[in-house]
Amino acid sequence: MNWRDYWNQDTPIYTGERHKLLHYRLVANDIIGLISSPDAIVLDYGCGEALCRQGGGQMCPALPERCRPLVRDRLKERFGSNPRITVVSTDDVSELPEASLDLIVVNSLVQYLSLDEFRSLLKLSRDKLKDSGRLILGDIIPPDISPLTDAKALLSFAWRGGFLRSAVAGLARTAFSDYRRIREEVGLAQYSEEEIVDLLSDAGFSPERAERNLGHNPARMTFVGRPVQDLDAEDATER
Repeated sequence: MNWRDYWNQDTPIYTGERHKLLHYRLVANDIIGLISSPDAIVLDYGCGEALCRQGGGQMCPALPERCRPLVRDRLKERFGSNPRITVVSTDDVSELPEASLDLIVVNSLVQYLSLDEFRSLLKLSRDKLKDSGRLILGDIIPPDISPLTDAKALLSFAWRGGFLRSAVAGLARTAFSDYRRIREEVGLAQYSEEEIVDLLSDAGFSPERAERNLGHNPARMTFVGRPVQDLDAEDATER
């Protein structure tokens, strides 16, 4: 089993319904805070089940075509009647007009991508964002973080959210789950701040690290990429 197969099924990554609800609510509020206009067109790439995400702007939850059809079907069932939300695949995103999106959010996904897949996603994002748009890369795992650090962050979140007992039981289940086995065998992609800055710059973005990470884990990182204008075009305009 690989990450693609793992996420294409019901997974025990959440310790209970309260954990899932509070997690999505927290991330949703973080994303809503990034939306600058009620008319903004927002792409939530790799959105998962996207519970509670109904803020301002037109939301486009996107899931890779080659994985998570189960989740995609659930999203369509949940949001099919909402005219402001469209569930799209990667192929659908590729067909969107260039420079048509105001905000692209990629949260807690980069760790499951190969470097080539990550570079392709950055290029796609650069093509689809407006000149005034932003790319948000959330939950980037730095090289020095360990599973123990993640566990401590979860337990702290659980203590505040009132699901500590189920979190402890969930961590025990995870210790014997496919998630741990795949993490040990396949690993998670981890990047330093300098590496993310270089990758964003190479893809045509002006990068900066956000003050805080999206979600509950302060040991991970979030970055903002703003499209860099075409210098050749600017030079030609000046001449």
